[in-house]
Amino acid sequence: MINVGIVGLGFMAATHLRAYQQIPGARIAALCNPSGRNLDGDFSKVSGNIDTGAPLRLDMKDVRAYRDLDAFLADDAIDLIDICTPTASHVELATRALRAGRHVLCEKPLTRTVADGRAIASALEGARGFCMPAMCLRFWPEWAWLRQAIVEERFGRVLGARFRRVAEPPAWGQKYFFDGKTSGGALFDLHVHDTDFVQYCFGVPTHVYAAGYAKLSGAIDHVTTQYTVPGGAAVVAEGGWAMTPGFGFNMSYTVNFERATADYDIARGEEALKLFAEGRGPEVVRCEGPDGYVRELKHLLESIEKGVAPTVVTVADAIRSIAICEAEERSVRSGDKQAVNLD
Repeated sequence: MINVGIVGLGFMAATHLRAYQQIPGARIAALCNPSGRNLDGDFSKVSGNIDTGAPLRLDMKDVRAYRDLDAFLADDAIDLIDICTPTASHVELATRALRAGRHVLCEKPLTRTVADGRAIASALEGARGFCMPAMCLRFWPEWAWLRQAIVEERFGRVLGARFRRVAEPPAWGQKYFFDGKTSGGALFDLHVHDTDFVQYCFGVPTHVYAAGYAKLSGAIDHVTTQYTVPGGAAVVAEGGWAMTPGFGFNMSYTVNFERATADYDIARGEEALKLFAEGRGPEVVRCEGPDGYVRELKHLLESIEKGVAPTVVTVADAIRSIAICEAEERSVRSGDKQAVNLD
């Protein structure tokens, strides 16, 4: 049994709690929130951009509740610390948890800057525990299917790919999200999912050319980026949370292979992923199994059980994603194509 302590008790904490409940071998041992919010285990008023099911009320009988962060980090009964706090706190919490000998799951983005990400990487060197960034898109069934199709060249090479993740402004956490200096705006907090997936499928881009604008946070709240990737595919991603309230949330992709087109749109529900392949009629691809949250947590827990560091996503991957986002931010500000700096 792996004992989990969660710090930060908003939408992502509730989402992770639901996922842990579906994984045998995971036990919620502690919750921490200095403000005291939701420490009673009642997350029924917590909501986010993806419907995660019925309102959550956690049985707190065997769960310790902390407002004191130092006491939470000193709890030797916790094996894994799950960080669901605002981005600006990630570097301190992750480094302290690693130095205390804990395993760490850290919500995206790992940090606001590459420099802070490297501080976590430094703390990870020689640490007893593992640290995995929570880049759930790599584990999302339809995205995992796509990545495998790309790697295997199942339908030939990819000629072009378009990813899109757009939403109305978040109704939760606005105090943090709309402070663009620390959150990075939607570019870092939402669009980073697709930026990371681009490098996962096509390799780290050498250059980016991005256009976008600020609307709510003072940082980039909507962005469209062209990526120059190894292999030469024409790759574009759009992301933002600047849509008018009432728009809701949408994520989609269209990938054109030499011999097929794969098209995903979450708005289509059970027919979200469609494949149009040469010599075959249009077909709906159904990816069975749990969602990306369950899959990412299961991967980390299985890694802990085996004593082998997680492989699907690493701290180094997350730092590269931040470096790409930083290049996108520079491109929006300058209006010019920018090199991705990994030094």
